[in-house]
Amino acid sequence: MPTINVHNRESSEALGKLLGPMLFPGAVVALVGSLGAGTTYLVRAIAVGLGIADADMVNSPTFVLIQEYAARLPIHHFDAYRLTNPDELLALGVDEYLQSNGVNLVEWADKVRSVLPEEYLEIRIKITGDESREFELIAHGTKYQTVVDSLLRIHAQ
Repeated sequence: MPTINVHNRESSEALGKLLGPMLFPGAVVALVGSLGAGTTYLVRAIAVGLGIADADMVNSPTFVLIQEYAARLPIHHFDAYRLTNPDELLALGVDEYLQSNGVNLVEWADKVRSVLPEEYLEIRIKITGDESREFELIAHGTKYQTVVDSLLRIHAQ
């Protein structure tokens, strides 16, 4: 699996800002990482890349489960941390969000993988140091493979 290693928060932020403009209506990004890995931080950077007016609005929706933000494309930010099974996310109407023209960013996606669409981008974040991270990029579908290839090419420059 392709990976991108970053050494500090600024590099993580730059990665999210690169990814945001590559996303398209209906895109789904599944984020997987332990507590403190930086999934919400990456969501904030992706939102900046999508043109959100105020990045400070982006915070973890752990207790509300879904946050919505206005940007170039509507952003739907899910947090499955507190869910005990995927059906709980279905009960919130996730299907409507996933079939919309927005960008869907799902934290703790490994807990709700069965309700994700067939095609999506999975980003596994591994803590490798105080601020360093390894981002494993897994494309599920050709549209997402194009995104991964572009991200890898631009990041390598």
